[in-house]
Amino acid sequence: MIRVVLPAHLKTLTHVSGEVELEVTGPVCQRTVLDALEARYPVLVGTIRDPATQRRRPFIRFFACEQDLSHATPDEPLPRDVETGREVFFVIGAMAGG
Repeated sequence: MIRVVLPAHLKTLTHVSGEVELEVTGPVCQRTVLDALEARYPVLVGTIRDPATQRRRPFIRFFACEQDLSHATPDEPLPRDVETGREVFFVIGAMAGG
């Protein structure tokens, strides 16, 4: 099971309060995790990544195992600890300001 933590505004959309646990088929990478997340919660389609290009939306970041994975390619394998469920894959709503 892959464990995913969503930012508060996406938890509100999906009506979840804690972690989301997902079964991912195939290699465990950003693409397959997000595919599984969107399949389970169709309301998320277009919120985390652009539906046409599949690119990460601005102000959304991905973290796992104390690493910023936001700029990794979508098909790059996630850390083994995420794959085994020991660590969480975080989807973070980034903040900006001046």
